[in-house]
Amino acid sequence: MAAVAKENFQIFLTGIGTVQGYNSVAVTTRVDGHIVQVLFNEGQDVAKGDPLVIIDARPFQAQLDQQLAMLQKDEAVLAGALLDMTRYDTLLQKSFATQQQVDQQRALVEQNRAQVRNDKALIEYAKSQLEYTTIRAPISGRIGIRLIDQGNVVRASDAKPIAVIVQLQPISVIFTLPAGALAKTKLEIGRVDASVTAFAQDNQTELDQGTVEIVDNYVDPASGTIKVKATFPNKRSKLWPGDFVNGRITVDNKPDAMTIPFAGLRHGPRGDFVWMVQKDHTVKAVGITAGQISRGRVLVESGLTPGQQVVVDGYYGLENGTKVEIDETKKTDNS
Repeated sequence: MAAVAKENFQIFLTGIGTVQGYNSVAVTTRVDGHIVQVLFNEGQDVAKGDPLVIIDARPFQAQLDQQLAMLQKDEAVLAGALLDMTRYDTLLQKSFATQQQVDQQRALVEQNRAQVRNDKALIEYAKSQLEYTTIRAPISGRIGIRLIDQGNVVRASDAKPIAVIVQLQPISVIFTLPAGALAKTKLEIGRVDASVTAFAQDNQTELDQGTVEIVDNYVDPASGTIKVKATFPNKRSKLWPGDFVNGRITVDNKPDAMTIPFAGLRHGPRGDFVWMVQKDHTVKAVGITAGQISRGRVLVESGLTPGQQVVVDGYYGLENGTKVEIDETKKTDNS
């Protein structure tokens, strides 16, 4: 037999989760061109900003040089217009020029200044296009299989990426839980902080421990479920995007909970009950309200008090008033 124990007991929810990258980015080009060099290896860990692919930069360098030459020409034109404006101002003071001529020259100067500003803007655009010929990693993570090889022509409008980078550390898992069960916990819509453990599909092998960050704001009316997003550090790389895992989310902690071994819990037509051992070593069927089951222990929400003894072995054929012999070698206070 075993005694009803008072102990710290965690309440948790279980559900199946889908692993997904904390961030996932498709590596694409922002300019059209010919791939001349691929700098990454498939399956390589890359850091944000690392160069991945080089596109032929010659057409973009030529465009930049053209814009620089245009700026040089327009700046020379502006300098000449400013000199003419100075001359017209001098002639106006001596009445050798009209106010209309001066106003027209000032308008021409402003026009040339606008052209110079336009040239500078085109140069900045050309520089950005030239920079885009080196495709860099937008995030840190692990790059996948190369989808476009060196020598191909890529375009900014292409739907197919060159490769995909997935951030694996940390990593996210989306769990689907019954909305009704979630409503009975302390979890709320929005950001929360609840610990969660991910298990392999055998529900025994622990993969990682993380934290629930977000409870979704929408219940699927078809299934009555709600999504919960958790984050795991994934230091051992046990979680992979696309895989399914079993999750155990700790939603409450009862510091003085009454528990009994799972072996002592019986089920009858009137509900859950235990065979309680009385002082005269006779047994009595006592109905209880059983709650969470965890690590071989059952939470007793009502029906028993700490210290009472329940039968955990040899209960076949028992009925109220049956006298039992207690095997002291199997007697335990908290197991």
